[in-house]
Amino acid sequence: MKAGTDLAQIGSLVGDPARANMLAALMGGTALTASELALEAGVGLPTASAHLAKLADGGLIRMQRQGRHRYYALSDQSVAAMLESIMGVAATVGPKRVLPGPRDKALREARVCYDHLAGEMGVMMLDRFVAKGLILIEGERAEISDAGADYFTRFGIDLGGLGKNRRPVCRTCLDWSVRRAHLAGGIGAALLDRMLGLDWAKREQHSRILRFTPIGRRKFEIFIR
Repeated sequence: MKAGTDLAQIGSLVGDPARANMLAALMGGTALTASELALEAGVGLPTASAHLAKLADGGLIRMQRQGRHRYYALSDQSVAAMLESIMGVAATVGPKRVLPGPRDKALREARVCYDHLAGEMGVMMLDRFVAKGLILIEGERAEISDAGADYFTRFGIDLGGLGKNRRPVCRTCLDWSVRRAHLAGGIGAALLDRMLGLDWAKREQHSRILRFTPIGRRKFEIFIR
């Protein structure tokens, strides 16, 4: 089988407008029911169920039962990274705007990309970490330096625990609105969890937007300074 065949299969799954809207809704990292995804896609429940079955068969989403309900989520971070990249391409080659990416200022500034911080604040955080020598980037490879390991541990991140997971500990993800990389991987997810746990920011309901409190924003700026 030629590689293009697999690409075509994935492209056909993502390319349907209803399925694309469902996948975009799952980019927030929250598992959703078929009914919720039907609303996102603007289709009836039977049609939504058929779309979800195709996405699951294609390996892009996973389903988990909890009581009487079925919840759907993206299969893993690699699917989220693929979707983020496609969004970036779509913003580049699609209808031209003065600013690429989302029109909503809050969504451009800070949002969830599956399970880590994205948007202008996410890109700025990675830039500062690289400038301070906490994250080392060579080509497409990213890793935490010794200084970074100490810095993140003092912030309350269990780096040893991150190393036990299958996902990469440190990687970058192309931010589709800023068109530059933000921090992803296990460390990106752990940092966002820690910030939310410290009440620096809250997730806006039914949205990928992250709202930083005034105090949280000041603490965030001190943390990455």
